[in-house]
Amino acid sequence: MKIKQLSIFLQNRMGSLSKPLEVLSNANVNIRAMCMADTSEFGILRLVVDNPEKGKEALEESGFLVKITEIIGVEMNDTPGGLTNVLNIIKDNEIDLEYLYAFTHEKEGKAILLLHSDDIDRLISVLKDSDITVVQSNEVYNL
Repeated sequence: MKIKQLSIFLQNRMGSLSKPLEVLSNANVNIRAMCMADTSEFGILRLVVDNPEKGKEALEESGFLVKITEIIGVEMNDTPGGLTNVLNIIKDNEIDLEYLYAFTHEKEGKAILLLHSDDIDRLISVLKDSDITVVQSNEVYNL
């Protein structure tokens, strides 16, 4: 149920994003979703890939600082208000989100929202109790 996400720390300078993506490509690791956050000094590239352990190993062998973080994915309606519905449930249960990102996929009318919180287990429980579908990790890895 929990999805393993790679967090890669990069210097914030031109071209720094291409090298880790090239490493993953050469290792035959496919990216399923990605998010980039940056400051003036450094960036954090967050990736969901089809093989997190292989991706982490390839990146570390190339000198990157990589951390595996557990996140969850939930299915939401790909319509106006779909995201708001999920976020209101989280807010009403006073769960603090650290970050999120979303993407659409082949299921018509649905999108997947990736979430990270310091209390993932409680987040899963609250969402399931509210009839929100928590997607299995293999479903995301195999998109």
